[in-house]
Amino acid sequence: MHASALSRPASARPLELAVIVPTLNEAGNIAVLVAALDRTLADRAYEIMFVDDWSTDGTPDIVARLARGRTDIRLLRRYGRRGLSSAVIEGALATLAPVIAVIDADMQHDERLMPALLARVAGEADADIAIGSRYVDGGSVGAWDAGRIAKSRLATRLARRLLPSPVADPMSGFFVVRRDALLAALPHMSSMGFKILLDLLASSPVPLRTVELPFEFRTRHTGTSKLDSGVAIEFLLLLLDKSVGRWIPPRLILFGAVGVAGLAVHLAILRSAMLLGARFTVAQTLAVLTAIAFNFTLNNALTYRDRRLHGRAFLPGLLSFYAVCGLGALANVGAGQFVFAQQHRWWLAGIAGAAVGSLWNFAASSVTTWRKR
Repeated sequence: MHASALSRPASARPLELAVIVPTLNEAGNIAVLVAALDRTLADRAYEIMFVDDWSTDGTPDIVARLARGRTDIRLLRRYGRRGLSSAVIEGALATLAPVIAVIDADMQHDERLMPALLARVAGEADADIAIGSRYVDGGSVGAWDAGRIAKSRLATRLARRLLPSPVADPMSGFFVVRRDALLAALPHMSSMGFKILLDLLASSPVPLRTVELPFEFRTRHTGTSKLDSGVAIEFLLLLLDKSVGRWIPPRLILFGAVGVAGLAVHLAILRSAMLLGARFTVAQTLAVLTAIAFNFTLNNALTYRDRRLHGRAFLPGLLSFYAVCGLGALANVGAGQFVFAQQHRWWLAGIAGAAVGSLWNFAASSVTTWRKR
């Protein structure tokens, strides 16, 4: 397997296809996937672009070893950011191939379908994007349990509402697309989470010509799945961005929801401390400090999951969030006083102050606590 991967000569033909493979700790799958692609695409001029989100299991070293003596295996490493969608986009921007294929590293997608997908979009073919589909006749989700099937079908139904034309499996992570179609959609894409196909189909300035070919979803070869509760949050953010993102940033909606939960924590701590005999000032201070820490932790896990702070970065991030919220409290009071002086309605002043404070906290924490790296 390794020998065939290392000995394959570079093609003298013009590059036809770039296979983008996002990776995060997929060491046990890399050689198997390269060998499978070599067999499947033996008569094609292609390159494999691994986009690695700073794996810690030796994945980049394995890619580098397989790439020795070859010019058609490339590695793009990223530090401080994660996400399949953004990985695919960065990989597509780093290649000159006219056609882009997207496939998981874990061997769950059937690479043998790729020539048929490529045939539908290459040259003067009849589609802009060809999708490996689990939900057309002949396709299957394989060994999924009933719970996962139900969640997938619900997410698929929600996703279909965002699309200009029917697609049976808009959540598929296995597809081939013309690079010019991807680049045309790129300025409108959210680039968040795992559902790059949905993002692409919903963001294209013109409806893309699509075709779906069936395949059976296989079980993971080795390693552990990257699916967790955070993936559901990222999917929700994507749905919000594509439905109301023109008017309200989806992160702001989630930030606000976390704030509501933080208010409940604040009131619970305040009441509990006062029942235990604390003076209001002491109880209020304890409630504020606890609620800010709660909001930071939840926003770090959910709202800014793609920028979340780990390890030694967590405490400085928390301290910066305290500073941001302290200034937000001043903005809250100032705005409230201004509105009350103009309108003399306490409830309107309170809402205005809370809104200004929340907007400040969101904007300031986005560029300080969770700034893009």
